[in-house]
Formats: sequence, C-alpha cells, structure tokens
Amino acid sequence: MKPITGLFTLFCLLSLPVKGLTAERPNILYLYVDDMGWGSIGPNGQAARRAKGLPAVLTPNLDQLAASGINFTRAYGATVCSPARSSQQTGFHQGHTFADRNDPDNAKKAIRADDLTMGDVLSSAGYVTGYWGKWGYGGTKALKDPELVNLETLPTSHGYSHVLAELHHVRAHTFFQPTLWKAPANKLALGGMLRSLNTLNDHRNNPAYPDGASNHNHPDYPKTAYCDDSYAFATLDFIRAQAKEYKKSGRPFFALFAAQIPHGPFGDIAQLPEWDRAYKKEPYFAGLKPQSKQWAAMVTRIDAHIGQILAALEDPDGDGDRTDSVSRNTLVVFQSDNGGPSGNSNQEFNGNGGLRGSKGSIHEGGIRVPTIMRWPEKIHAASSLNAGADSDKVIDVSDLLPTFAELAGGPVPVGIDGVSLAPLLTGEGRSRDREFLIHEAGDGASIIRGRHKLILRSAAQKKITKKRKTSTVRQGIELYDLEKDRAEKTNIAAKHPALVQELEAMLVAERVMEPAGFANSYHRWTGADDASTADADNWSDYVYANAGITHMKDTGAPQSSWTAVIENTGAKMSRARVEKKMNVLGLEVRGKTAVQQLTVEAGQELHARNELRIANKGVLSVQSGRVSSQRWLDV
Repeated sequence: MKPITGLFTLFCLLSLPVKGLTAERPNILYLYVDDMGWGSIGPNGQAARRAKGLPAVLTPNLDQLAASGINFTRAYGATVCSPARSSQQTGFHQGHTFADRNDPDNAKKAIRADDLTMGDVLSSAGYVTGYWGKWGYGGTKALKDPELVNLETLPTSHGYSHVLAELHHVRAHTFFQPTLWKAPANKLALGGMLRSLNTLNDHRNNPAYPDGASNHNHPDYPKTAYCDDSYAFATLDFIRAQAKEYKKSGRPFFALFAAQIPHGPFGDIAQLPEWDRAYKKEPYFAGLKPQSKQWAAMVTRIDAHIGQILAALEDPDGDGDRTDSVSRNTLVVFQSDNGGPSGNSNQEFNGNGGLRGSKGSIHEGGIRVPTIMRWPEKIHAASSLNAGADSDKVIDVSDLLPTFAELAGGPVPVGIDGVSLAPLLTGEGRSRDREFLIHEAGDGASIIRGRHKLILRSAAQKKITKKRKTSTVRQGIELYDLEKDRAEKTNIAAKHPALVQELEAMLVAERVMEPAGFANSYHRWTGADDASTADADNWSDYVYANAGITHMKDTGAPQSSWTAVIENTGAKMSRARVEKKMNVLGLEVRGKTAVQQLTVEAGQELHARNELRIANKGVLSVQSGRVSSQRWLDV
C-alpha cells in the first residue's frame, strides 16, 4: 500500500479520446466450457499421453487453436460453477461477488442489477452481443417450468441481445431440456418489464447443418435436442450473420458460447446416434470405464462444434472464398469454469493434469483451468507473446471483463478485482501489477502471490484473532511453493511462519471469512454541496431483494465493502468533505457538466481498497490528509 499525503489537488477535467478507432476494435469470441480440467487439452498433457500410447481425449480443434495462439498454463477460474460465472461476468473475486457458492435457489443467487457485466460493458460500447448456454441465474427452484421471479439477473437485463440459455443452474445438469430461454422472441408484459418466452428445444426447428461430429441430422437423433448442439448452432448462426455485418459496417460483435459440456450427467450423450464414433479406431477405448468413454465423447463433441464456429470466422458464408474472413481481428478465448471432476475420467485420462484435487477443491485441480487465447492481428505481431507458446503469467477469470472493456474502448467498472490483459495481448500501454489472487471454496480460501499459495481452511478461519500470542502455525493452514511443487504435495507452512502470517492477513482482508452471499454493495452520493461523507443521510441505501424476500441490505455511512460514486449532476461546482476516516472498496469522483470536488481534510484519511478513480470533471483535494489504496489510484 502506497499512501499519498500532504497538500495537493488532482484534477480530471478533460474528456480523453477513446483509445483506438471503431474499425480497430476486435470482435470477441469467448468459448466457455463446464468442468473441463486443466490437463484435458493437448498442450497440458493429452499430447504427451498420445505420444506414449496412453488413453488421450481427442481435441484437434482446441489443439490447433493453442498452436496458433497462446496457452496460459497458470490461469484460474473458481471451485464450482456459479462463483466462476459470477466472477467472470462482474470482475470481482469470490470474496466480493454475491454468488460465492452454488445455490439451487436461482431467485436468490444472482448477478444483481447494479453489477456491470461483460454484456453491459460491450453493448454500451456498441458491440452486438450474444450468449448461448448455461447461465444459471433467474428462475425459481422448480425444475419443471420454473418461474422467472428475478428479472434483474436475466442475461437480457445485462446487455445480451441474442440469447439461447438455460437459466436454471440445476436444470443445466441434464442435456435434454424440452424448453430453453430465448431472446429475442415473442414477449409478454410482466411487472412492467419484458420477458422472452421459452422456446421449444426441438432439433427440427434448427436449420440444416453438415452432419459432421454432431450427427444433428441423423434420423435417429432425439426430438428434443441435446442442449449443447442447440447452443452451438445458435452461436454459429450469430457468427455467420455478424461477420457479414462487421465486414459491411465495421460494427464488432461479442459472442459468449457457454457450453454445459463436459458437466455430468455423462450418460446423456449415449442417447445420441454414433455418439462414440470419433473413438472407434482408438485401441484403448474399449477397455475404458463407461463414464470415461462418455466424458471423452462429450469433450470431443464440443471440440467439433468449436471447430465449426472457428471455421465460420475464416469463411462466414462457407463458399470457399475467404475474402470475407474476420478471423484476423477476432480475439478468441477458450476457458473452463473450474477444474474437472474426480472419478474414472480423471483417473484414466488424467484430466486434471496431475494437479491435486478436483472440482470443488481449493487446490490447483479445482481452480486452475485450461485457457487459450488467439488474436492474429495483435498477438505475436505487437506483443511479447509467440504463436504456439505457453505463458506462465498468472491470470484469473475476473480479468476477462476489464480486458474486453479496454479493447472495446469502454470504461472498466470501478473497484473490481480483475486486471486488464489488453497491454499483454497488444503490446501497447502499461499492464497493472497485481500482487495476489484470491479464491474461495465452501471449506476455505486461498491466496496466490508469486510462487507461493496459502490455503486457509474454515476451521482455522474461526480461530483467527486480532493479535497473535504465538507465531506457531495453526492446523488448517497450508503453504505451497507452486514453482517447485505444482501438485501441492509438501506443506511448507511450518518452515515459513512469518510468510504465513503475512499472507493470511492479506487473505482475510479480502472478505473470504464472510458468510455465503456477502458481497460489495453499491451507493450513490446524495449530499448537498459541502456535505460530509461521514453522514449516512448523504448516501443512497442498497437493497437486493426479489419475490418479497430481502437477500441483502446495506445502509449507513461508507464501509469497506462499498462501491461508491460521488457525481455532480448539477450545473454548479459541488464539494464533498472527508472529515472522518473513510474506507470503501471502490470510489469514483466525477461530474457531468460541472466539477465535483472531494476534499480530504487535515488529519483525515480516505482509503479505497481496490481503486480510487478521479474521472471526468472530478477533483481530489488533500489538505494535509492521507489518501491510500491497496491497488490503484486512477486519474
């Protein structure tokens, strides 16, 4: 933490031009799979297994993507589905985002109205947006015809215009749902808002595609489509249409294909005709356990769909003439939400790459995920990255939102935990240094800083005191050197008590000890000119509620979990005064037409843990006070 003290004033009075022209902004294709372990792609172990004649899952299209892009070997998601998607969409880690656990009550678990998502940011930046696959928020607990009682968390409430999705987290644990949620579609008025109707998931409603690996037009294909086939074909339609529009008008697109594969149940795929065709010639296949066969077939099936989608970037209309290709200026990201499951597939294919633990674990096997990025126009040409290479840079799923926002020329939401990778990908600008990564699980949490990873179990969390009486490392504390011990076999906590104490304090300060559902809250300045930030009456309250149930309420004066904005919407300059120590998570100071000033008075302190942002027509004046942030001060 680097405090700023003394007498000074910071101004941000000019609207700076958006970096880059519209025509230079990339299209973005984000391929997101469910429960695919770190070691499930060629460069992370499967290629080596094939070379040794061992059982290896077939992913030719992903392997080719890695060969022409960058394979990030130290990329992280979360331990399970909902927290991963919440961090992905909002840019907050699990200590700050609302959905830090899986919860069957989709009406409670949410991406809230005030949470800015990828869809929000990119649609506001002028992108055409689409989402196809597992969303997991918005419906009641009912598995059959769940009601939509939480409209603020729907994908169409967060910037996504084209949608075919499963809103129900538990319904997404099967692949033959007869109805899926679609937009745009026929609409009904509901509580003053618009709701899209469910669409029948009937394969006959889809246009004809080449048979390929999907067998979608096979006469024995089920009437109710395998969900991921429907998602993939909807994505393919979008890519073809928007590629044509991009060549015509220069308007970029953002496509997020969130496959349910290879999450269980595994046996559903065996209902499809010729489901294991890709493995018929593999000598090891007959000897595998049924679950391993099904898992491998699922992974190869989604790989085939990904291959078709990538081919559409190269030749959108499929006529063999690639002058309409949009591939060079499309950033493609492939990623899994969390580690792969335990069981036969992990044992017989080593799907987690020898990492300790599996889905749900705070160990590397639960949170380290395969991640590939390709962008021919920028990566390799301008950056320090080389095609086909591995990168050991530590990145997190929360980094994708700020990355996409920066590439799109839009503002990054204030105070989030993620860090933009745009400078790394383009070779332009300066990357922010991030000191650590935070992940949370049901039984504990972890912090990764450099080569070291500290795990704090829940039992140990409860014994934390403000002042230690001894430096002895308690039970429930684990420390690993990931450079020497990627598999986390040797706990070195007892050898480094001072490092343990330092990392533990940092981890706890990221709010990982809070109960499920704790999150940042959003507040706006309502005070008059020259009013005090310490007065609760000068701030809006925050309430998250639906269906008559209040899930979260935060009122009063500023707190360390607040994401706050002090904005002058009037015609005359206005001032807010910090006359008592003020702690927030993120704070932005800005004006619309007139200046908004924030004055830190003598002897007082303003601490914005994640970020203090002095934006357009904002002024920060420090009068022998102190301003500090754990991360960033932006002007």
